[in-house]
Amino acid sequence: MRSITSTGRPLFLKAVALPTRKLLAGTSLIMLALCVTTKTFSQALPDSLTKRIDSLFQKWNQPNSPGCSIGIIRNDTLIYAKGYGMANLEYAIPNTAETPFHMASISKQFTAWSIILLARQGKLKLDDDIRKYLPWFPDLKTGINIRRLLNHTSGVRDQWQLLATAGTRLDDVITQDQIIKILSKQQALNFMPGDKYMYSNSGFTLLAEIVKSVSGQTLRQFTDSAIFKPLGMNNTHFHDDYTEIVKNRSYSYDRTDSIHFTNSILSYSNAGATSLFTNINDMSKWVMNFYTHKTGDQQVVDTLTKKGKLNNGRVLTYASGIGVSTYKGWKQFSHGGADAGYRTFITVFPDLKMGFLVFSNLGDFNTGNKTYAMADLFLKDTATKKEAVKKEIKDSTLALLKDTASAKKFVGYYVGEEGLPFSFDIHAGKLYYHIYAESSPLIQDSVNRFYIPQAPEISFLFAIKGKDTTVDITTGEDFHHLEKYKKDTARSIVLLKKYTGVYYCPELDCNYRIILKGRSLVLTHAKYPDAPLTLINEDHLTNDNWWMNHLKILRDSKNSISGFEVNSGRVMHLKFNKVE
Repeated sequence: MRSITSTGRPLFLKAVALPTRKLLAGTSLIMLALCVTTKTFSQALPDSLTKRIDSLFQKWNQPNSPGCSIGIIRNDTLIYAKGYGMANLEYAIPNTAETPFHMASISKQFTAWSIILLARQGKLKLDDDIRKYLPWFPDLKTGINIRRLLNHTSGVRDQWQLLATAGTRLDDVITQDQIIKILSKQQALNFMPGDKYMYSNSGFTLLAEIVKSVSGQTLRQFTDSAIFKPLGMNNTHFHDDYTEIVKNRSYSYDRTDSIHFTNSILSYSNAGATSLFTNINDMSKWVMNFYTHKTGDQQVVDTLTKKGKLNNGRVLTYASGIGVSTYKGWKQFSHGGADAGYRTFITVFPDLKMGFLVFSNLGDFNTGNKTYAMADLFLKDTATKKEAVKKEIKDSTLALLKDTASAKKFVGYYVGEEGLPFSFDIHAGKLYYHIYAESSPLIQDSVNRFYIPQAPEISFLFAIKGKDTTVDITTGEDFHHLEKYKKDTARSIVLLKKYTGVYYCPELDCNYRIILKGRSLVLTHAKYPDAPLTLINEDHLTNDNWWMNHLKILRDSKNSISGFEVNSGRVMHLKFNKVE
C-alpha cells in the first residue's frame, strides 16, 4: 500500500470512510463496437487538443474492457463528448455520450435543488425541524433542521452502514421503505446537530421523503416535472425500481486482473442519496443551468452552493449536495459518486461557464483525477496562492526535527474514538506516523504541531496534560482526537474469554457473537464470513468488516464487559449489549 494516493492525500483518510461495493463477443461485434466507441461529438476543437483528451482515456478504449463517457461544456454548448470502452461486456455494447449511467452521489444535488425549489415556493423553510414533515422520524430530544441534512451536519447515522450492520448486503435489493424503517428506529445520533461534519446518505433519503410529504409527488415525479423536462433532460430519471429496463444502459464492473472483470451488482430501489440515471448529453444541460437558469434562478443556485457552517462558526467546503471550492484560482462546484462499479465526477466553473464530466462503469476508475486532467487542458492557473494550503514539501531534509527532545514525548501508540490506530516513532532525525501499512515523515511546524509534506492541510497537534498525551488530527472537513496508550501484546486466554459472548443491538434488532478460536477472538454473524478481531488495547477491537471495523468496549461499575459500541466510519455510538 502506498502511503500517499495519486491525489496527494494519505490513504488513512479512507479508513473512516465507507468503502464502496464490490466474456468477449464475436469478431464482427467487436469491430462494430470499435467503430461506435470512437464516435465523437466535437465542436471545432483542434485535432491536437482532441488527441490529448483521447490520450487520457486510451487505456480503457478496448473492446474487452469497461470504460467511461466524457463531456466538456463551454457556454451553452457541449463542445466535446465521447465514450470509451464497453457499457456491457456480455453483448459488446460500447459507451457513448448517449449511454445512461448510474450517478451515485451526484444525485444529491438534484435532491437538494428540489428542496430549495420548494422553499422558494414557500412550501417549506430550510430551518424547519424535519419532524414537521416526517413525524415518523424518532424524537431524539434535539431538533434537526432541513439545512443540517443538506450539508451533512445532522448527526444522522449513515443508512448503508446501518443496513450492513443489521445483515443486509449492499448487493441485496434495498428499497426506500426498507431504509425508512431502519431510520425510524434510530435511538441516538452520531453527534449533536451542527457540532460536526459527517457525510450521511440517510440525510438525503430523508430529504427525498420531505419532497414527497410537501409536494405529494415522489422524488422521481417531482424532479421530472420541475427539473428534467424544463431542461430537456429527456433521458434522465431517478431509478427507484431496480427491475425497470433502461435501454443501452451501462453495467457496473470490478477488475479481477489486467484483462478480466466481474459484474458488480447494484440493485437499489431507493432514491434521494443516489440512483439518478442520466447520460453526458443530458448532464451537460444541467451544467449549463448553473449560469443559464432554465429551471430555478440565481437565488436557487446561491442557496444550493452556500457553504455549511458548524455550531462553532467553522465554514465547510460542502454546501447542499455539492462541494464549493476553488481550482487553479477559479470557483468550482463539484461532486463525485461511487456505488458498486460506478464512478462519476462533475465539476462546474461558473465564472468561466465551463464544466467537465467523467462517468465510468469500472470500480477502479479514478474519475476525479481524469476530470481535472481534462480541465487542465483548458484552464489557466490564476491562483496567486494555494488557497490557504501550504505548498507540498518535496525536500525531505525539511522533515528533520527542530526539537527532538520534545518530539520524543510524542512517540508511542494512539487510538481514536473511531478506532484509528496511529503510532509515532523517530528515525534518522524525523518523526514518522504509522497507520496500517502506511507511514510518512512529518514536518515540524512548531513544538507540538506537525503536518504531512504531501498534504500540508493535514495537521497533527500533540498535547500533554498530566499523565495523558493526546493528538488531534485535522484533515480538511474532519477532526479526530486520539489518546496515547501502552501497547500490551501479552493476551492470556483468561483475558480473551472475558470478551466472548452474544452481543445484541435493540436499535437494529440483530446480534453478533464473539468467540475464541485458538488464541484469537473472532466476530461471527449468520450472514457474513467470520472476522478475526484485533485488540488494539483492552477497550478497542478492530476487524476487517467495513461497516463495523471498530468496537469500543463498554464496562459496568465492576469493570466487567457489558457490551460494545460500533464507532466506525459514519456510524458512532451504536450500542450492542452483552447477553449473558
